Amino acid sequence: MRVLGIDPGSETLGWGVVDGSGSKYALVGFGTVKSNPRHQFSKRLLNIYNAVAEIMAEHSPDVLSVEDTFYAVNVGVALKLGQVRGLMLLLAEQRGIAIAEYAPRLVKQTVVGYGNAEKHQVQEMVKILLKMKSVPTPHDAADALAIAICHFHHAGMQDKIKRSQQKPR
Repeated sequence: MRVLGIDPGSETLGWGVVDGSGSKYALVGFGTVKSNPRHQFSKRLLNIYNAVAEIMAEHSPDVLSVEDTFYAVNVGVALKLGQVRGLMLLLAEQRGIAIAEYAPRLVKQTVVGYGNAEKHQVQEMVKILLKMKSVPTPHDAADALAIAICHFHHAGMQDKIKRSQQKPR
């Protein structure tokens, strides 16, 4: 299974691709999509859409694992993030890619073991879990890799539950 993790952002969107199954996975690639904050928001959305479409075409993910919405003090920021998330969901649906959404606290809990982990803790655990030589930077890309890793752990559990329910009694 190949998972594309996305940490949505209207100025910097993090992405990471991880390949494997269950709790065995490996890094494929990661990076960010940068948008100019001085551009109209619609132009930033187009930039993000085109860049993520290229990433999907290059890496052919089976699953899009995206950070779920979270409470933000600034309503404007929350709305913009929601629109970026919507683009990611649209891209996945257009390409027939399965979608998984995870709350930020669940991602941190899964990867670090603590739901209120700091950015540097997430980066360090991603480095360890993916056997990287150095921490992935920027933190947006590390967060995207953590979201992809989170999917491997939770999808594996969901598969086990489904198999146990299918066994004859």
